[in-house]
Amino acid sequence: MFQRIDHVGIACHNLEEKIEFYESTFGLVVVSREVNEEQGVKEAMLHVADGEHGSSYVQLLQPLHPDTAVGKYLSKRGEGVHHIGYGVADVAKAMADIAGKGVRLIDERPRHGSMGASIAFLHPKDVGGVLTELVETPRQ
Repeated sequence: MFQRIDHVGIACHNLEEKIEFYESTFGLVVVSREVNEEQGVKEAMLHVADGEHGSSYVQLLQPLHPDTAVGKYLSKRGEGVHHIGYGVADVAKAMADIAGKGVRLIDERPRHGSMGASIAFLHPKDVGGVLTELVETPRQ
């Protein structure tokens, strides 16, 4: 079902400082920046590598407000890994297959994600405490 690790989402207080750190320390390059009002974040996608089934990224997330999901995460846990995104060929099919195995879905249907992807989240309590995102990249 999973084709690759699409991205690792990292919550941070200051997006610009974290971008500078990842660029200067690891040589990563920002390939996308956007504000996602629905999720309450300002984000940057930094390219890590390309593979047979697509690219992998580090996704840096800064909350727009303290009461967003990422804002609450930061106040409770501090900066660090927020979620893991796995690439799938068909997010709706993956959701149905996973739900059929008893894993709770946070999203009832796919929604808009970074760089035009269709995404859905799985409940962390059913995935070993890891907030898990399914990511279907747009067809080229």
